[in-house]
Amino acid sequence: MPKVLFLGDIVGRPGRTFVKSRLPALKESLGADIVIANAENSAGGAGVTKKIVNELLTAGVDAITLGDHVWDQKNFENEIVELPAVCRPANLPENNPGPTHVIVEKDGFKLGVFTVLGRNYLTMKSSCPFLMADQKFAELSSVCDAVFVESHMEATSEKIALGWYLDGRAAAVVGTHTHVPTADGRVLPGGTAYLTDAGMCGPYASVLGRDVQQVLASFLDGMKRRFPVAEADVRIAGCLIDINAESGLAESFERIEVCQ
Repeated sequence: MPKVLFLGDIVGRPGRTFVKSRLPALKESLGADIVIANAENSAGGAGVTKKIVNELLTAGVDAITLGDHVWDQKNFENEIVELPAVCRPANLPENNPGPTHVIVEKDGFKLGVFTVLGRNYLTMKSSCPFLMADQKFAELSSVCDAVFVESHMEATSEKIALGWYLDGRAAAVVGTHTHVPTADGRVLPGGTAYLTDAGMCGPYASVLGRDVQQVLASFLDGMKRRFPVAEADVRIAGCLIDINAESGLAESFERIEVCQ
C-alpha cells in the first residue's frame, strides 16, 4: 500500500531550509514512498527557480507542484521545460510552457499528479478546473494506478466542491494556496482523501508567511509596501495518505505537522 506524503506551500528560505533538513528523516519515520510538495512560494515567497527545484529533489521530493505564482521568478518559463518533475497548473492557457502533470513511479506503482487553479478570487487566466480535471483523468487513468489532485484555490467552497466532484476517482484532492491548515481532512465516501488546505511549510509567527509588522501597517494605512518573508516558528505542514494500489483510492488520511 503506497504512502504519499504531501507538503503544503513551501514559503521562502526558512520553509525550504527546514524542509531540506527534516524531510529525509520524516520520510523514513512515516514510511512515505512518494513525496509531493507545492513550491510556488519557495523563492523569496513568490515563485520558484530551477536551482531550488533541484535542491528539493535532492532532499527527497519526488514531484513539485505550482500555483498562481508559477511565473513570478524571471526566466522560470524557460527553466520549467527542463524540469520533468515539476508541473504547472493544468488549466492555464495551453500556450503556457511546462508539463501539466507529473507521473511518479515507485516499485511499479504509478501516481499521476496535477494541479488545477480556482477561478474564484484568483486573477490568473484559467479554464474551468472541474472540466480540466475530467480531461486529465481521461489522459492519466489508462497509464497510472492512481491520481493525486491539488486544488490551488482561494475559495473554500470551490475546493470542497472539487473534492466531491472527484470522489471515487481521485486518490486524493488536497488544497493549497491559503497557507492555513484546515481540520476537515478525511476519506470521502467514495474513497478519495480530502483536505481543504494543507497549510504551509514556513514561518508561522507571521501573516501567511510574511512579516507581521509590515502586513499590519498595510492594513492600517492602506499603503502598498514590501512584505518580507518572516523567520520564526518554522513548521512543516501537510498530510500522509495510504493508497490502495489495486483500487487507486485512499485507505487512510493523516494530517502531518512538524515544528522546530
